[in-house]
Amino acid sequence: MPSPHTPSVREFRLTDDKAGPYGITAGPDGALWLTLVHRGGVARLGLDGAYEEYALDPADCRPTVIAPGPDGALWFTRLQDHRIGRVTVDGLVTSFALPTPDGGPYGITAGPDGALWFTETAGDRIGRITVDGEVTEFALPVEGGFPSAITTGPDGALWFTLHGANAIGRLTPDGDTAVRPLPTDAAGPVGIAADGRAVWFTEIAAGRIGRITPDGRITEYPLPDRAAKPHAVVAAADGECWFTEWGTGRVGRVTEAGEITEHALPDPSCEPHGITVGPDGALWTALETGGVARVERPLP
Repeated sequence: MPSPHTPSVREFRLTDDKAGPYGITAGPDGALWLTLVHRGGVARLGLDGAYEEYALDPADCRPTVIAPGPDGALWFTRLQDHRIGRVTVDGLVTSFALPTPDGGPYGITAGPDGALWFTETAGDRIGRITVDGEVTEFALPVEGGFPSAITTGPDGALWFTLHGANAIGRLTPDGDTAVRPLPTDAAGPVGIAADGRAVWFTEIAAGRIGRITPDGRITEYPLPDRAAKPHAVVAAADGECWFTEWGTGRVGRVTEAGEITEHALPDPSCEPHGITVGPDGALWTALETGGVARVERPLP
């Protein structure tokens, strides 16, 4: 249920509803960076409100998840034209083709080895790309697994959701792979993020948040509204994570102890997707209807 101690929540309109802000991350330049999935662009939003878009070619490349790289640039996936994109903080855009045709890259994260790691939703592969653009791919031991989001875990391995296989995957940088089935059938895991002790993930079809420890122990936390469709997740501190509820226009917080609070956004139909901790310490989420929302984190 919504928290009785609702933090300050503000919504900012950035563009029209045809752009589709989707992924969001904090950049090394003290700004927020977003993907515009429907318009084919990336955008920079300063904490002072300054907003600038950078167009991609082609416009229908569908940029999705974005993450800071070890080289001081932002890296993002291009789901439709099967490329990995890179944008500098000055707005210089480049991209790299993948060896596997029609792989459908989606999730991306900085790895423990100075490279970027990404998922290929249609290729049943995890990819690795160096900052120079050299790509290596690792085939997964599942067919139709639909690897989605990916993160670096507290154990130095890459952890990812397998939406189609109803499982969580783990891949070491040298290629060893393990797959952990979820306790709940047809849970539909999507978002994933790690704190210093464990990995958190969303179950969009089951209305739950999950947590898995490096040794494979899974805990699931049912949300009060099982139709909330939790989508993206960010680990704001050890033992807690925040998530977006795409189906209800809310953001939520869950702790390791199972305490759940939810906060309504001003527009219940805003379709929140990506979520990140901003340079100012607040939670920021991308709203597919054309803006972002900022949620103050309550003091401990």
